[in-house]
Amino acid sequence: MAASVVAYEALAWGGLLFVWSCVPYRKQTSSRWMIGMLLGTNTVYIGIITAIPHAALPLTVAAALYGAGPLLVTFLAIRRGFNHPLRWVSVVLYAALSAFLLAFQLRTPNGSDLAFNAVFFTVYYACCIHFWYAFRRATAGAMITIAGFLAWSAVFVVAPLMEGFWPALHVESEVWNLPKYVVAVGMILLLLEDQIEHNKYLALHDELTGLPNRRLFQDRLTSAIERARRSGSRAGLLLIDLDHFKQVNDTAGHHVGDLLLQRVSQIFLGRSRRSDTVARTGGDEFSVILEEPITRADAVRVGQSLAELLTHPHELGGHTVRVGASIGVAIFPDDASDPESLRIAADLNMYAEKNVSHGRDRGVREALSAERSTPR
Repeated sequence: MAASVVAYEALAWGGLLFVWSCVPYRKQTSSRWMIGMLLGTNTVYIGIITAIPHAALPLTVAAALYGAGPLLVTFLAIRRGFNHPLRWVSVVLYAALSAFLLAFQLRTPNGSDLAFNAVFFTVYYACCIHFWYAFRRATAGAMITIAGFLAWSAVFVVAPLMEGFWPALHVESEVWNLPKYVVAVGMILLLLEDQIEHNKYLALHDELTGLPNRRLFQDRLTSAIERARRSGSRAGLLLIDLDHFKQVNDTAGHHVGDLLLQRVSQIFLGRSRRSDTVARTGGDEFSVILEEPITRADAVRVGQSLAELLTHPHELGGHTVRVGASIGVAIFPDDASDPESLRIAADLNMYAEKNVSHGRDRGVREALSAERSTPR
């Protein structure tokens, strides 16, 4: 009997903890109250119904707790300002379970069996609903897992019905265990689907910043130029190369350099439109595709604003970092008529600006050196 109680408790706890893992608000305090209350109630009720199935008072109190507990937690959460439709699903499910247990658990000869099956039906039907809410996507893994949980919960309805109406029909115990294997297969497929999607994402995005990488940038630049060609409008391209980035890596360390690249990507995303594309196309090189409506003056203004933002000091990893940027601007169709030529034009403009900037910096340094060497 002790072994049976432990096995049944583990089965219930597994389902309840799975439900809790599926709720999007599980970090809420009320969510911890709810899972604690349900774990406690199921532990008490399953222990009683297994060990002393005819104990009327304890069973009645525990059955009433199934309905009152979730409702009380929900009302307390609402008073604290939290409410969610999925929470009410649990309230309705366990209120129905409570009513069923109070009506049937003490009936003879099979009231305890009905109550036992009702508890596990509720646990695994809740798994089905919460999993569907967490993975609302039409993939094989999600659909198979949802069907598996639905079949798993149905076992606790079909089995007593068959026992009551077709007692001579024998079904092997492994047949009733099939839904568990269906759920396991569905979850394995779900993991594989997630891994495939993650690999696709990594193939088209920079892992450090999350921005589109060079491959996705090329595709989007081609698409932007085709749209501009069809509509007779313009598309702009900014190539941005960070100044003094190597200095940051050498003096502050590569971890600060990585933080700087992430900060720069956030700055660029914050100042771009939803229709534009910001990509990391090299170690310290970023590219921005500006789609219509855009003019050369607009593109230059965007580039100047981005460069100005980069001149501000950045506190990263305990270091104060200052960098600048050299920006090349090219406009389709004024500067080039295809993606590769447009990128080359922007690249040449960027290096021209970099040379001018470096020449200006060198002239300033030489002037300061001459001023220091002049006798007073």
